[in-house]
Amino acid sequence: MSVGSVGVEEDERLSARQSLGTAAARNLATTAKSVPQMQEITSRWLLRMLPWVQVQGGAYRVNRRLTYAVGDGRVTFVQTGDRVTVVPAELGELPALREYGDEEVLAELAGRCVQRSYAAGQVIAEAGAPEDRVVLLAHGRVEQLGAGPYGDEAVVDVLADGAHLGERSLTDPGAVWRYTVRAATSCTVLVLTRHDVRNLAERAESLRRHLDGVAALPEPRANTYGEAAIDLSAGHVGEAAVPHTFVDYELSPREYELSVAQTVLKVHSRVADLYNEPMNQTEQQLRLTVEALRERQEHELINNREFGLLANCDHAQRLQPHGGAPTPDDMDELLSRRRGSKLFLAHPRAIAAFGRECNRRGLVPGSVEVGGSHVPAWRGVPIFPCGKIPVTEARTTSILCMRTGEADQGVVGLRQAGIPDEIEPSLSVRFMGIDEQAIVSYLVTAYYSAAVLVPDALGVLENVEVGRWG
Repeated sequence: MSVGSVGVEEDERLSARQSLGTAAARNLATTAKSVPQMQEITSRWLLRMLPWVQVQGGAYRVNRRLTYAVGDGRVTFVQTGDRVTVVPAELGELPALREYGDEEVLAELAGRCVQRSYAAGQVIAEAGAPEDRVVLLAHGRVEQLGAGPYGDEAVVDVLADGAHLGERSLTDPGAVWRYTVRAATSCTVLVLTRHDVRNLAERAESLRRHLDGVAALPEPRANTYGEAAIDLSAGHVGEAAVPHTFVDYELSPREYELSVAQTVLKVHSRVADLYNEPMNQTEQQLRLTVEALRERQEHELINNREFGLLANCDHAQRLQPHGGAPTPDDMDELLSRRRGSKLFLAHPRAIAAFGRECNRRGLVPGSVEVGGSHVPAWRGVPIFPCGKIPVTEARTTSILCMRTGEADQGVVGLRQAGIPDEIEPSLSVRFMGIDEQAIVSYLVTAYYSAAVLVPDALGVLENVEVGRWG
């Protein structure tokens, strides 16, 4: 047998192994030693700072006051080479097309969208001009400009990929642009004109009825947050009639089901029997497995499409940096969108980028002590590092800001303590038996989720550039 074939057999043997080998186990049984170390372990500030709510029955229902949906979500696009198209069903994010379900008509509307490109500084729409088209922002960043208090130009808002403008053109022939829209970077947009929509509506009766119905609907009586109004009277004298009212609730409140992270830990009985001095092999295997499980839990709480914080931040609470890099002005705006902010959460590279911007302005961010550790802070709100927040290939990332706790209508973590074979709240280790190969198996399970109780509890500063220097 050749040396090469021996090496292949050894690799196959190692890849088929299901538990820790005795050679590695002996490393914990001789000489002075440390417990097994693990580079993956992080500070996991999110898990430490979230208030955890006990969930019975595996689900948590968030009851809210009735809110009128306005269809202000983001539009998704498909890119083929330099050609960009909108996903037809995503046109339902436009307020006038919300709940319209004719897929063939939506596909034809998507086909009528015309792609256009704008260079930085070019005007896409002029304030006061007829609002005769819908603009879908596929890529880039645009500024909405209005008049300042002294007649100067002021940036009202900054929008980025997936945003849409000009929705009123579909239902109001007399609509005019309220703000000037100008490209802040090179932009790719799709334009759908009112003329094209009305031409199609003449042939598609379902679309015509839907748009006419939306135009005929009265404006819902709502507060500035979109919630059903509560009639009140104040400042009256004498025997004025006091209004009657009630608080309406959402009929179908969202329910968050506990998610699960699991693995099966296998330990050979010979290792568990012979190599437990001075360190218990099963305990060390379990300790590192639990650490990895907790790391995955934090990753899911941030990135999961169903309940993760990045995916569940309300569109109105998503901000864009005015210059790309995270500046003190951007952090102030993020703070101003909510009351009682308890923490920022940012990738370490984003924290470093914010520090560079502060250095450029001659500012020194403060720090606060949390749990015996000093962490950077802005306006007294700690900025916790979190490497689970993704950094894109374009070297952009996001910074989260949140209010926490049920009492403050904030962000809460969800778990169910008291489950069978629990070793930590909502984390269990169950003995699964010993197989014919003398391998002992343990099922390690963690249950968790997160809920945003009201939209303004969580804000995200998106598309933050972390690679800009000088």
